[in-house]
Amino acid sequence: MCILHNSIYNSEDLMKSLTEKQQKPPIKVKMKIGDIEFEIESQEDQIQGAVDKILTAVTERLKNTNLAQAAERPAPLPRAETCRGIIQKLWEENWFNEPRGLDDVHSELARRGFHYDRTAVAHALVDLVKDNILTRIGKPRRYQYTQKRPPT
Repeated sequence: MCILHNSIYNSEDLMKSLTEKQQKPPIKVKMKIGDIEFEIESQEDQIQGAVDKILTAVTERLKNTNLAQAAERPAPLPRAETCRGIIQKLWEENWFNEPRGLDDVHSELARRGFHYDRTAVAHALVDLVKDNILTRIGKPRRYQYTQKRPPT
């Protein structure tokens, strides 16, 4: 009778355990890694294993994708230069031996394929004046920029 009682007791425990699991709402996890997005819905005791399996698969896929893309990808384009850096190159080329106005500088940059806003060019010129690379002569809104010191 004791054995029968234990088996009934074990069955009751099992039923109670199953009922508790069914009563607990499943846990939902949403993750996004790169362009891969996934959602998992599972019981609490199973969620860690599911996340680990998916992360392993995603990591492997990203490795393979990155290797394939690296093989197909052309060489990167040259890094974009700053407005100030390009104007400083003009100075290094002695382009500022003669006084030049804002229009002249802006046009020269455009001719070389650098299409910066006029205000950006004006700010870069002012910065170069402050750094004693260029000097400006004339009146406001009609300044002419020339080299203060020759490039070394």
